[in-house]
Amino acid sequence: MFGLLINYWNLTGDTSYNDIVYDAMQFQVGGDANYMPQNQTKDLGNDDQVFWAFSAMDAAESNFRNPPSDKPQWLALAQAVFNSQAPQRWDTAHCNGGLRWQIYQFNAGYDYKNTISTGGLFQLAARLARFTGNSTYADWAEKTWDWMEGVPIMGRDQNGTLTGDIWDGVYIVNNCSSATQTYWTYNVGTVLMGASYMYNYTNGSQIWADRVATLMKGTDVFFVQSAGTNPNAGQPPAGGEIAAEVACEPPVTQTCNNDEPSFKAYMIRWLAVTAQLVPWTHDTIMPRIQASAQGAAGQCSGTANGLTNACGRRWYQTTWDGFNGVGEEMSALSVVQNLLIDTVAPPVTGLPHGGGTSVGNPSAGTGESDADELGNSEYTSPITTGDRAGAGILTALALILVIGGTWWMII
Repeated sequence: MFGLLINYWNLTGDTSYNDIVYDAMQFQVGGDANYMPQNQTKDLGNDDQVFWAFSAMDAAESNFRNPPSDKPQWLALAQAVFNSQAPQRWDTAHCNGGLRWQIYQFNAGYDYKNTISTGGLFQLAARLARFTGNSTYADWAEKTWDWMEGVPIMGRDQNGTLTGDIWDGVYIVNNCSSATQTYWTYNVGTVLMGASYMYNYTNGSQIWADRVATLMKGTDVFFVQSAGTNPNAGQPPAGGEIAAEVACEPPVTQTCNNDEPSFKAYMIRWLAVTAQLVPWTHDTIMPRIQASAQGAAGQCSGTANGLTNACGRRWYQTTWDGFNGVGEEMSALSVVQNLLIDTVAPPVTGLPHGGGTSVGNPSAGTGESDADELGNSEYTSPITTGDRAGAGILTALALILVIGGTWWMII
């Protein structure tokens, strides 16, 4: 949401929310300045953390108000997130790489390597490569792409050619041999965004041009033909105009949770930036954003939560669908404000003459391990037989104390 409001300021020039956004972006940096604050550490996922880095990069790439010199800078914050993810959490022990969904093994999803986490690292690495010119980040972008291409996250046809389909993730229990074949807008969006940055970083290399073209095909599934269309989640229509979260929005299978209505906000933003960084995609992307914005505006006609212009989810539907929430509002704002993408410059860089003013720190976030911040070693040290035995002894002692104390109180 804060990244979206940074985009809002950049696209409109309206500073109304800048103080709130600035305070929030600084408040959540955490003890290591890598967006792992103590109040969230125990249930923080890799995808959660990288979205804060995306917003920090949004700030750096738009020259959002810089913090004072004694505070973490936007670029350094993004670098700190990268440094805490790429070297420390790249899991070669299972499936030869990739990021797990969760950071700590006591959280559900620790055994799942999902696209938004590894694809998020891919996007972050690509953006850092372009902003700094440092080839180390580009190398990591290549590495994460190769890993995603090597597991079934990226769909292939019968001839083994990439189709542009981006699936949700893979489980390590079967050595990442099969994918959870669910379409989400932000999965293909984050991979497309990273590929677009790499295309721009490499001055339009053919390999990245081909990858962008393939991923553009992968977005087709999320655009339905016209208002009033009912997309089918199993075989969603392709090649249309209006964006739809086909896995959960259709009337027959209306299953979106609190997070999923916001996913279109990210895909639309990343498509808009792609139109800037890869100019030959512009004439495909902008008509879709325009049609989707018109549909979204039509959905912002409900009455809910004290609002008289509450926004719904299903932009292809001509009447308000009855849904409203933060995600719906974010997606509607994203698609409307990105109609202005052609009126602003592409993301700046920190290179000479690149225009970027945010100061970086390539070593940011490397001073303290995840285990130190959490106060234990659940992530960095696997549980051993000795650990289990010790835990058993402590549990037995605790039970003895409880039973003995209860007996004493009764007697």
